[in-house]
Amino acid sequence: DLVLSLKESLKPQKNYVFYCQSCGDIIVKDRKFLRVLPLPSENWSALVEEWCCHPDPFARSTLHPRHDDCFLGDTFFLLNSGIESHLPKSPIVICKRCKTMLGETVSSDVIKYYVTEVIIRPSEGSFSPTPRSQFVQSMVAQCLVELSSAKSTFRFTIKGNDGKICILIWLLNSDTLLVESLGSSFSHGVFTQFGDIFMPTSGPVGTWNAVKVLYQPCIKSRNKE
Repeated sequence: DLVLSLKESLKPQKNYVFYCQSCGDIIVKDRKFLRVLPLPSENWSALVEEWCCHPDPFARSTLHPRHDDCFLGDTFFLLNSGIESHLPKSPIVICKRCKTMLGETVSSDVIKYYVTEVIIRPSEGSFSPTPRSQFVQSMVAQCLVELSSAKSTFRFTIKGNDGKICILIWLLNSDTLLVESLGSSFSHGVFTQFGDIFMPTSGPVGTWNAVKVLYQPCIKSRNKE
C-alpha cells in the first residue's frame, strides 16, 4: 500500500475510519470532519517574542480541536473524543485488542494520535495490513522530507516518551531510487550500468523511492550527552 501523508489522506466532508496499524482494530469509526487544519510547528511558541512587541497573546490559549475538527501536526494529529467514548484514566492511549500504544491524552476531551501507530482509510474502503517495518519507515521518511522542504533543515532528533533524545538524524538525500531484480535468485542483484541507470540482466524490476540518512544512536555507553 502507498502510505499517504495526512494532508493527502484527510479531507473535510468525508467519512473516515481509523485503524490500529499493528492489528487492524477499529479505533474511530465513520468520522466526518468539517475542518482539517495544520498546526503550527511544535516550537512555534518559542518564536512568539520575535513577532510580538507586547506580552505573548497566546500564553493562555490552546489549539484544541472541536468535535468536527482534526488538527494535523508533523508527527501526530489531534482529535476531539466528543461523545464517542470516555477517555482513559491513564494519559497513555492503547489499542484495546493488541495493547499497542497509539497516543496520549492532551486534555479532558482531546487525544493525540501518533502517525506511526494509526492508519486512516475512507469509510467506503477496506483495511489491508502493511508490514510494520515498511509502514514506520515510510512514515518517518515522509516526515523527514516534508520537514526539510518546509523548514530548509536537514538535521533532526527523535525523542522518546520521556523527552530524551534517542537518535540524531542527518538527511543526506531525499530522491534516492532503489532498484531490485525480482527474477530468479541467479539474476538477483546482478546489474549492468547504463549511464546513471542500473538495469537487471534478467527478470522483472521492482523500484522504490527512498531517503538516504546518516544517523547516530544516543546510547549512554557511547554518548555521554
